[in-house]
Amino acid sequence: MNISFERVTMLEYRLKAAEAQLESFRSGEKYVRMEHEFQKELRKKDRRIREQDFELSRSHSETVSVRNQWFAIFEDMEMEHARQLQTLRKEKEQLEQKLRKTEKQRDDALDKVTEQRRRIYALETEQEEEKGKNLKLRAQINRDYENSSIPSSKDPNHKKISNSREKSGRKPGGQPGHKGHGRKKQEPATEPILLPPPPEVLEDSDFKKTSKTIVKQLVNVRMVLDVAEYRADVYYNSQTGERIHAAFPDGMKDDVNYGGSVKAFLFLLNNDCCTSIDKSRKFLSDLTDGKLNISKGMINKLSREFAQKTEKERKRLFSDLLLSPVMHTDCTNAKENGKNAYVYVCASPDGTAMYFARKKKGHEGVKGTPVEDYQGILIHDHDRTFYNYGTAHQECLAHILRYLKDSIDNEPDRTWNRQMRMLIQEMIHYRNSQERDVKPDAEKNRYFEEQYCEILQKARDEYEYIPASDYYKDGYNLYQRMEEYKTSHLLFLADHRVPATNNEAERLLRRYKRKQQQAVSFRGFESIEYLCECMSMLIKIRQNEEDNIFNRISQIFG
Repeated sequence: MNISFERVTMLEYRLKAAEAQLESFRSGEKYVRMEHEFQKELRKKDRRIREQDFELSRSHSETVSVRNQWFAIFEDMEMEHARQLQTLRKEKEQLEQKLRKTEKQRDDALDKVTEQRRRIYALETEQEEEKGKNLKLRAQINRDYENSSIPSSKDPNHKKISNSREKSGRKPGGQPGHKGHGRKKQEPATEPILLPPPPEVLEDSDFKKTSKTIVKQLVNVRMVLDVAEYRADVYYNSQTGERIHAAFPDGMKDDVNYGGSVKAFLFLLNNDCCTSIDKSRKFLSDLTDGKLNISKGMINKLSREFAQKTEKERKRLFSDLLLSPVMHTDCTNAKENGKNAYVYVCASPDGTAMYFARKKKGHEGVKGTPVEDYQGILIHDHDRTFYNYGTAHQECLAHILRYLKDSIDNEPDRTWNRQMRMLIQEMIHYRNSQERDVKPDAEKNRYFEEQYCEILQKARDEYEYIPASDYYKDGYNLYQRMEEYKTSHLLFLADHRVPATNNEAERLLRRYKRKQQQAVSFRGFESIEYLCECMSMLIKIRQNEEDNIFNRISQIFG
């Protein structure tokens, strides 16, 4: 094992030092030196302790003096604080008194303000009530044939429809270059009357007759009684006492019988021209110089006779209506001896129509009409009863336009009603411009439907922001109705067989209304039934343009 020189040298030095230290401990010299150093350090410590005790005593005396000074200061401050507290307590009491007084004044003022607010609220509530009542009354007063279902004939202040045509400066009548439509010449009943030449022609031999002849006719009408008298000799059997004569033609039961032409004339006057029974019989009497004075009872029975003789034809009309893919229907009021009755009309777009008299509305009124078993598209005026029949429905948009106008007049702060009215008018105009045989444009219909839904959303937002008045909710109800029955409002766009309005049924009901206005009230319900049956047949007869309605009805009565 190799150990370096430095390592050995260091170990030797340490060994010598340890031996010297051991030697000093053996001799006691080390102990003496250590004792001397200890005593020296002890004295140093004692001196430092004395110095610290002195410093502590001096600090303690200073602390006591400072504490005494602080106590004096604190006593002065406490006295000053007590004086301040006393002053503050007085100020607090004064402030509390002022606060109580101020609070009382404030409470009194608040009571007055509350009372004023209550008065203002009561006045505003009363004002809103009056505004609502005024709105309701104004809406009722302003309703006419343009913004409601009221017919124009019921409006006493029916305004004149302005003429939008511009003056052309031309004279009235036929214009140069246009084909004339002169009066049709008739076949003369007598020999033509040749007028003599004027005197100047006879006096002057220079006038020569030409090949041209001017012909003018004078047409008159005269009433001629055509009386056919039948005679039958009576034969007597002397053996049996039997009397017998030749049979008279059918329908000749009385000594004087009236033929089909007389009955047709009175029937058309009374039922088609809406002339009263008295005026009809008076008119016929005047035409015949008083020779024919028909009784009221006979004229009154003509409707029943005509209805009984056309029963089979009406059954065919009923079947034709059931087979029609689209059918109009509507209802109006009637009067039976002062009581309410109802008249239903069913019509197809081709003009076939039937009237039905009913004592009640609703399902009882529909019973027995083509609507009861109908399996096509019904067009009506939002009568909920009709929604239980048919396979699809189209509401009359003419009524919707009038209701929207009413909402515009009474809710001027709304915007949805104006936009919806313009949209419906645009849809109807677009639909009327399309050919019936052309397939509907799906893209255009989708655009209309999106616009319809956007306007309804705007209506919803407007009524949520400003609710409808309690006195006028027609606009809000119309919005909800248009949202619920959206399909029934837009069906006419997808099916070109379906018209946008129920005008066909409306026009047909006006015919009955004119008769109802003339009759005022029928004495029995059977009279309304016979009238409805007769009106149904008159529409059917008029559909055939080749038939003369007077001759056709004369044949039926004949």
